[in-house]
Amino acid sequence: QVQLVESGGGLVQAGGSLRLSCVASGYTFSRYTMGWFRQAPGKERDLVAGISWSGGITYYADSVKGRFTISRDNAKNTVYLQMNSLKPEDTAVYYCAAGMINYSRNFPRLGAYDYWGQGTQVTVSS
Repeated sequence: QVQLVESGGGLVQAGGSLRLSCVASGYTFSRYTMGWFRQAPGKERDLVAGISWSGGITYYADSVKGRFTISRDNAKNTVYLQMNSLKPEDTAVYYCAAGMINYSRNFPRLGAYDYWGQGTQVTVSS
């Protein structure tokens, strides 16, 4: 069956860095757009970054531009999120998701994703 397994979350001080990984199995990873979403308590789940199947197109939320980088390794069925200059407001559960999405304007749509991981907690202390 399809599995998306996130790792790399944890507790970090403001200004620090973390690298999240998401390993996929059970489907053809290289054909799917991948996204990293996050959800803080009491808030909606929002896209942080997305990457097309080839890696040629990326999308970032304004709040993370210049600080976060999404990448993928199709040979390893893995997508990464490098997070630098972390802020307390980045605290959330981070989820990876997979969808067959044709247009980057649809990257932020939760309904465009077919598969979801269980999430990994990221906590940034001030």
